[in-house]
Amino acid sequence: MSISSHFEIQIVGPSRRIAHGRISRRLLKLRTIWLLSFLFWTNAARAEATLRPGDTIELKIGGVPATEISSVSGQYTIDGEGNVNLPYISRVKIAGLAPGAAQAVIEGVYKARQIYTNPNIVITMQPQSRFVNVGGEVKAPQRVPFTPDLTLLSAINAAGGFSPFANERKVRLLRGQAVTVIDVKKIRANPSRDVQLEPGDRVEVPQSLF
Repeated sequence: MSISSHFEIQIVGPSRRIAHGRISRRLLKLRTIWLLSFLFWTNAARAEATLRPGDTIELKIGGVPATEISSVSGQYTIDGEGNVNLPYISRVKIAGLAPGAAQAVIEGVYKARQIYTNPNIVITMQPQSRFVNVGGEVKAPQRVPFTPDLTLLSAINAAGGFSPFANERKVRLLRGQAVTVIDVKKIRANPSRDVQLEPGDRVEVPQSLF
């Protein structure tokens, strides 16, 4: 009995180790696939994002004399009209474009004006430069940093929530030239109606008359 038990342990033990090794390799493979998928979709989302007035971008130039790289490369802010002011070519409109398209436009201007023969522009968006302005009858009016999951309700909460004098039924969302009046009490009753915000949005909470 003891001998057979001994042999059973010697036979089963390695099998368990082999099975454990296979499971570990499978878990590692799954983690690798998940990580690659995450990076793919993150990069895809960045590629599809468009530049907006007020955005700060990191611009780098290559394919030019070394002495010119530091003159052009750097951080730039897109002005209210959607232009970026660059050395030697002045203002170039890039708002509304994805970074890749903006790169091609800037390269084309440098070539067309015969500043550089074959410039290579790389633009990196700086998402931390994006904000949503929340003002009016909130406890702490402020610029709320934009994040992809920012909603009207979360922006108001980030500004300290409503003041005791707020009219929660007539909150104004200003996006460009459009103005939308929103009943936040309905959103609280049904969170699925919450409004997704965009960079540059303004939220104004009016004072209640009663």
